[in-house]
Amino acid sequence: MRKRRVPLRKCVACHEMQSKRELIRVVRSPEGDIAIDLAGKKPGRGAYLCGKAACFRLAKKSRAFERALKATVQPEIYDRLEQDFIQMEDQFIAQKAASGDEDE
Repeated sequence: MRKRRVPLRKCVACHEMQSKRELIRVVRSPEGDIAIDLAGKKPGRGAYLCGKAACFRLAKKSRAFERALKATVQPEIYDRLEQDFIQMEDQFIAQKAASGDEDE
C-alpha cells in the first residue's frame, strides 16, 4: 500500500510548516466576513495559524492576516478572533490533559 500524503500548511506568524489538521484556519468569506473555521471547509480565502497565543499576538502585530487574507482587518475583528482563539486554546489544553490522564 502507498502511504497517504499529509497536506502541510504554513503558520502565518511563525512560518512553521505543520499538518493541516494541527493548524487553525481563519477564513475570509466571499462576502468579506472574517471568522475562525474549525472544520476547514468554509468557502473563501484562508490563513493558517498555530494553536499558540503567542503566534496569534505576533500575527496581529505584524498584520499577517491582512497580507494572507488580502483584506483590511479591523481592530474589532482582531478582538473577536482573539476571544475565540483563547477559548479554543483553553478547550484544546483541557482535551490534551484529559487524553494524557487516560494514557497513564
